[in-house]
Amino acid sequence: MVFKKLKQAMGVGGPSIETVLNDPNTTPGGVVTGEITIIGGKFDSDIKAVNLALRTRVEVESGDNEYSSNLEYAKLPVAGAFDLDEGARHSVGFQFQVPWEAPLTHFYGQPLHGTTVGLATELEVAGAVDPGDLDPIAVHPLPAQERILSAFANLGFRFRNADCEKGRIWGVHQELPFYQEIEFQPPPQYARGITQLEVTFVSYAQSMEVVLELDKRGGVFTEGHDAFSRFTVDYATAGHTDWERQLDGFLQDAGRRRGFF
Repeated sequence: MVFKKLKQAMGVGGPSIETVLNDPNTTPGGVVTGEITIIGGKFDSDIKAVNLALRTRVEVESGDNEYSSNLEYAKLPVAGAFDLDEGARHSVGFQFQVPWEAPLTHFYGQPLHGTTVGLATELEVAGAVDPGDLDPIAVHPLPAQERILSAFANLGFRFRNADCEKGRIWGVHQELPFYQEIEFQPPPQYARGITQLEVTFVSYAQSMEVVLELDKRGGVFTEGHDAFSRFTVDYATAGHTDWERQLDGFLQDAGRRRGFF
């Protein structure tokens, strides 16, 4: 269980809140359950609403500048208006479905450095909103995602970093206004043409889109440029595919089309 310390919500003597997650581990499309308890302070309070929200840090490009921002991308109303008496205790359970496109935070139980997902408890009291502290959520890959990431590892690619970019991928249906890029360093057999591989999953209930971006090593008289490869993975058949051979073919085809190799 994950406990969050009681926190003063609205000034000295105001109500405080405690959020308990039954299990912080989940997957895209999974459900996080728990209980929120609001404890009255030194005076009666008019609680307007209690909400939960998922937040992730994203990179935002604005002209020639880039900056990081916390983005709220899923929200769940947990409780409506009610009166909270001095010192009273009010508890409510919740079930929060994680979006299918939620970014991954872990792989093989280890953190994917660069990406975090937090569940915030928002308490609205008399028109003022306390965003609360973030309870970290561990989003583990779906079986199909894990199989593809393992295949890249088996091909010799080494994980470098993961981050989220605000924006949309051309030609791909997205519900969320951002996407995750999982960056790998290529092994020697690819390193002569590729400096970096970025993998993006855009997941749905029955299938997912996989987008590969290859960064080319620039030459003395040429600048590096990108090549893209995109394919659809059906969850029902993902386990019956030789992904090492398939992914190598995608990389070789994308590289040849753009003169990488």
